[in-house]
Amino acid sequence: FVTCCILKFFKIIKTNNQMTKKVTIYDIAKKLNVTAATVSRALNDNPNISDSTKKLVLETAEKMNYRQNRLAIALKSGRSNNIGVIVPRINTNFFGSVIRGIEEELNASGYQVIICQTHNDESKEAENVETLLNSQVDAIFMSTSSRNTVTFEKILRKRIPLIFFDRKKTMDNVSSVTIDDFAGGYIATKHLIDQGCKKIAHISTGDLNIEIFRERFAGYKQALYDNDLPFYEDYVLSTKSNIEDGREAVKKLFSLKNKPDAIFSASDFVALGAIQELQAMKLKVPQDVAVIGFSNEPFTNFLELSISTIDQFPLEMGKMTAKVFLEQIDSSEVEKIQKKVVLEPKLIIRKSSNRGK
Repeated sequence: FVTCCILKFFKIIKTNNQMTKKVTIYDIAKKLNVTAATVSRALNDNPNISDSTKKLVLETAEKMNYRQNRLAIALKSGRSNNIGVIVPRINTNFFGSVIRGIEEELNASGYQVIICQTHNDESKEAENVETLLNSQVDAIFMSTSSRNTVTFEKILRKRIPLIFFDRKKTMDNVSSVTIDDFAGGYIATKHLIDQGCKKIAHISTGDLNIEIFRERFAGYKQALYDNDLPFYEDYVLSTKSNIEDGREAVKKLFSLKNKPDAIFSASDFVALGAIQELQAMKLKVPQDVAVIGFSNEPFTNFLELSISTIDQFPLEMGKMTAKVFLEQIDSSEVEKIQKKVVLEPKLIIRKSSNRGK
């Protein structure tokens, strides 16, 4: 009995190994009594192979659960039809919409998208780049979290197209698709001024060494200067882009002797946290303190106290990023193309800042 059980056990293992064994073109060739080269040509739609042979090979491959080695094909052809997309995080409508736009444009041209997120960590970004390069991607689209160019130069040395979107580094032979962040900061601040606000705080949601945050801050300062309003260093805070940090920022601002009467936040999430804390302090929004965010996240329009914001048109940004790439690969001088697309931001006025003036 024991011997019988052991024999059955090894028979099951042998059967499972046969089932999990990866089918190769040599297995298909043996099955059809043709050469491996014929199978390979048929699978790759070679015009020298007859339609009947192609059909037979494809049907047999499907029955045998054959899967082509995409990496091997990429190494041989020089193209994988995969595009790497690196974002700081995917759990926001902005980046989700950008990715959707990229996919809609690229899928129509036969490309697939591999998505990575950095969580605003430079080392993680470098790891993502290394992974994508090892995966033989045809290009990398990136909203960067890095302050140096070492990682980007590695991509360019491999002659792989690099296209920045949203967060970029200014580099030769690198295309980018962004919005005019300076204009976004300016019109957000000017709107608050037009509502009668004179002491306007700014909450940045990133390192001011990163271009988009630096430009929004610069737009804010310029609007104050153009309207003869003072700039207070104490009114400028830097936080992470989340609701709790928005609440903490308001606590700091309202611990000051000279309290602000308006807040321009570089993030809708921080703007929401700021409003929650202001209401907890029994301050009226926008009568006592007007608030405006940035990005036009969907929730901003569906709250009882809807939030004013700046629309960045993420879907259009994603589509444009893909189009820039498709134009680039159609050129005979791929590495020499440098296209800078700048989209115009739009002011969305809602209850959180509208004093009716």
